[in-house]
Amino acid sequence: MPPKVEIKGIREGLLVTLGEGEWPEREAALLQHLDEQGDFLRGARLALAVGNQPLRASQLGRLRDAISERGLTLWAVLSDSPKTQETAQNLGLATRISRPRPERRVHPLQTRLQGGEETILIQRTLRSGYRLENTGHVVVIGDVNPGAEIVAGGSVIVWGRLRGMVHAGAQGDASAVVCALDLSPTQLRIADKIAIAPRRRGKAIPEIARIIQGEVVAKPWNAR
Repeated sequence: MPPKVEIKGIREGLLVTLGEGEWPEREAALLQHLDEQGDFLRGARLALAVGNQPLRASQLGRLRDAISERGLTLWAVLSDSPKTQETAQNLGLATRISRPRPERRVHPLQTRLQGGEETILIQRTLRSGYRLENTGHVVVIGDVNPGAEIVAGGSVIVWGRLRGMVHAGAQGDASAVVCALDLSPTQLRIADKIAIAPRRRGKAIPEIARIIQGEVVAKPWNAR
């Protein structure tokens, strides 16, 4: 089984954590994961956590170049290995990231929809460090910034810019949708499907994402 690759949003971009294993397998698992994301992560800044893995300049330089070829930027390497820390610094990479902010509590207005599904309404911008979970729907009047995360059992509607991470239909509801006035998430999931978002061209327009024929597809959203 290939090493696990975990990605989460942080203030500076994305934190990528590699599972245990030999370095060639860990490197291959990371690059395969990035390839599977297609253009969805293009342009992102990555901080890579490798544990106590010792890395030479040739190994880390090759990985940095491979990541760059995929349209991403490796800017930091986090490791408990002094050798890897020294190698990263010699290559001009950071070896520390800012300390995560304490998770903030939000106080949503709770309502009930037909069928007993609970919806929460957030009337503020969700900044980096927020994680909002609800078994029903989520409505945000404001922006969802990079580093913020929404996990909903139902649909997610953002009356603003969606640039954080969102998972609608988290309990398996493939009929859930994600709507935003500017749909530019760090990662977007509906049920067990992950969106492959094209690079944005031109002015942002309201969009709605839903599963169509087994894939997450975003189309213009007429909110009337």
